[in-house]
Amino acid sequence: MTGSTKAPLSIDAALAPAPPCRLCGNPLRRTFVDLGLSPLCESYPTVDQVDGPETFYPLHVRVCESCLLVQLPSYVPAEEIFDDYAYFSSYSDSWVAHARRFVDDAVERLGLTPEESYVVEVASNDGYLLQHVVDRGMRCLGIEPSSNVAEAAVARGVPTQVDFLGEQTGAKAREAHGPADLVVANNVFAHVPDIVDFARGLRALVADEGRVSIEIPHLLRLVQGNEYDTIYHEHYSYLSLLTTQRVLESAGLTVVDVEELASHGGSLRTWSAPSEHAPAPSSEVARVLRLEADAGLHTVEGHAGFAEQVTSVRDEVLRFLLEARREGRRVVAYGAPGKGNTLLNHCGIRPDLIEFAVDRNPYKHGRFTPGAHLPILPPEALDEARPDFVVVMPWNLRQEISAQLAHIATWGGRLVCFLPRLEVFEPGT
Repeated sequence: MTGSTKAPLSIDAALAPAPPCRLCGNPLRRTFVDLGLSPLCESYPTVDQVDGPETFYPLHVRVCESCLLVQLPSYVPAEEIFDDYAYFSSYSDSWVAHARRFVDDAVERLGLTPEESYVVEVASNDGYLLQHVVDRGMRCLGIEPSSNVAEAAVARGVPTQVDFLGEQTGAKAREAHGPADLVVANNVFAHVPDIVDFARGLRALVADEGRVSIEIPHLLRLVQGNEYDTIYHEHYSYLSLLTTQRVLESAGLTVVDVEELASHGGSLRTWSAPSEHAPAPSSEVARVLRLEADAGLHTVEGHAGFAEQVTSVRDEVLRFLLEARREGRRVVAYGAPGKGNTLLNHCGIRPDLIEFAVDRNPYKHGRFTPGAHLPILPPEALDEARPDFVVVMPWNLRQEISAQLAHIATWGGRLVCFLPRLEVFEPGT
């Protein structure tokens, strides 16, 4: 990382008690990055709510000097975030395809069969992944805390239990349905405030000879790619392979293999086994650990410098938008994902710089982005407005969205990604 080699103490460390690390309990006195105040990224106000008060919470991320877990203190209870959730996985075609490939690979890797195998997914959302398990005739269960998206899963034919996973929940599900040959937890490990209890829940669900597969955005790629929009209140932890190992080990699970994935700007898929039955880890585990160590992520000092990178990104984004406004260019956004709201609020972007956003999810239509209050419209609004620039907010889906928006070239429209660096490019490329 660039910048100072000394990890900074936060200014408020001397003024207020430091919150405890959620893994080891050590006081959190080191700042990783402080993004100021922001509302909950999935709390999209309606027309009736947009002129009312809106609560902003700190986005002050720390790194533990003892266990190195990078984390956001629990400013907001998980129940408040996930009770009525605006994110439906199935609206991303590429993510559904990613899930199908995972199921195909897991069946081959583990020898799963319709007659004998049982699969559980935690944070199963709207059934985007388990629908492929159902199609294969295998028994499965989704455990999903948000009732509104769980209803969509049930309508898709995916058995779903509305609950937050913890050791007690996992034990009850095991007692009711039996141990699982495969437990999947994709992009949820970072979303739980009590990550140790969650990991114990995974251990409770899995059979002694079974496997737990977890996908997490990789802290190494977040740092290297300036991916700071993945920091928001429902992401409580920002994980390396080293810290993932430490959390899982606290619950009796051992990482036996790891895969590097391109999804979400760079992710890890770990395969874990109950420790007392775990084989020797693959060479990939040691390789990824070496990559992290070489980047400095296995020391507290190696986490310094990210805040300076974030400031540079913000300045570049604002220069672009202010210049576009001076030139009379129209700028709108494609997609209103939760991650985009971190960037909008950190940069202070409002409708005078980006007029509105469009999104495929009808749940968001007629609502506004939290904090920035960009109106959210159906995708057809792009054709009516014919903007000069369309900012692709879910930049991790750049190729998929660029293909969907190839037609804006007919009026000279161009696409923009703000992260991992600002880039203006032609649609369809």
